[in-house]
Amino acid sequence: MRDRGPRPPRVLSPLREHLRETFWFAPALTLVCACVLWFAAAAVDDQLVSYLREERAYDDIQDLASVAEDTQQIVVTVSSAMMTFIGVVFSISLVAVQMASGQLTPRVVRIFVRSRISKLTLSVFLATFVFSLLVLSSYESETDPRRVTSLPFVQSVLTALLVGLSLLLFIGYVSSTLRLMQVGPVLDRITRDTFRVLGRMPAARPAGEPLPAETAQILYAGRAGVLRDVNVARLVRAARRQGVVLRLIPRLGDFVVPGTPVLAVHGGAEPSRRALRYTVSVGVQRTPHLDLAFGLRQLSDIALRALSDAVNDPTTAVQCLDRIVQFLAAAVPLPLGTVHHRDRTGAVRLVQEVPSWENLVDLGFEEVRRCAVPAPQVTRRLLAGIDDLVRLAGPERRGPLVRHRALLVQGVQRAVPDAAERAFALCPDRQGIG
Repeated sequence: MRDRGPRPPRVLSPLREHLRETFWFAPALTLVCACVLWFAAAAVDDQLVSYLREERAYDDIQDLASVAEDTQQIVVTVSSAMMTFIGVVFSISLVAVQMASGQLTPRVVRIFVRSRISKLTLSVFLATFVFSLLVLSSYESETDPRRVTSLPFVQSVLTALLVGLSLLLFIGYVSSTLRLMQVGPVLDRITRDTFRVLGRMPAARPAGEPLPAETAQILYAGRAGVLRDVNVARLVRAARRQGVVLRLIPRLGDFVVPGTPVLAVHGGAEPSRRALRYTVSVGVQRTPHLDLAFGLRQLSDIALRALSDAVNDPTTAVQCLDRIVQFLAAAVPLPLGTVHHRDRTGAVRLVQEVPSWENLVDLGFEEVRRCAVPAPQVTRRLLAGIDDLVRLAGPERRGPLVRHRALLVQGVQRAVPDAAERAFALCPDRQGIG
């Protein structure tokens, strides 16, 4: 989670992130690769048989035919059992994901969907199944080495290798799924995704001069949904070619409907609709690609569910506060509120509103603070986290922290009548109670 500095936006970065949010692209691509691999292996086998027949090496053909015959039973077994194996494995996995989403938050399902090991495992399983079916079509009943025309030796070896790879991936997949059912790894994954968003943010230097006058607004014309991503590189390029500055009106995570303005044009005519195609992505749920507040939203949701009467798990809430404090500590020195995306010459071309420091503090602490009053373990950890952030923050950023600390103290004083219990609940402790 080291800060590697801001990364320049890439045109294909949103597409890559959107493909990671799907579960069909990797398996479909792997099926195509399996077919290509079979055609290549079949061509090698044909060339090998032709060469041996030309050399009249019938003994070698007989040896290869014996190996292929021995592996035929493996291929038949794999082709008949692989789909059943896939169904059982992923049925168990879906139950595990359902349990994790019920205990933590439904938004953790996206971690399973984005998991590389999950997609790779499914892809290799399907590729092994399809490849084994194709290999079966290469076997023939002819046993005379002088008349053999098809000898799937290389194909059989590749099938065995795919089976071995499937078994190794199955072990890794089960381990990954079991980690998804644990609170710590899930919180760590959410935190890492959030820190990646910090790494994609520009340096956010204030513009040298105010923006030109607003000359036009571009209305949204698609289906209603959550603004989940923008293609920063394409917007900067379109603004540079037009000689204007674009300003993104809604923030990432806002719900937009057709007819609402999404872009404001400053300093000239608006770019063409063609130049702005595929620059704004709207979907049914938020994604962590550029949404700075989405990680805190997930951590806060998990903490709220842990503090609910139905779950009553303050230790999980403390773990969430650990990560919330970690993120806010990293965001303390950053200039938040408005970021300026620049072109290659350093000119501001896109202005984007991001959550301010006060917004992030409120998102991380407000709802948790309201529910934490009856749980002394959480109040102690919350006070310790706020005190640590106050030490790190400058005078201009201590206001929201001091306000939340005062409100927490007032809430505990009203809810806990006993002085000794109240003093215990208001004693800062980084482990809560331990």
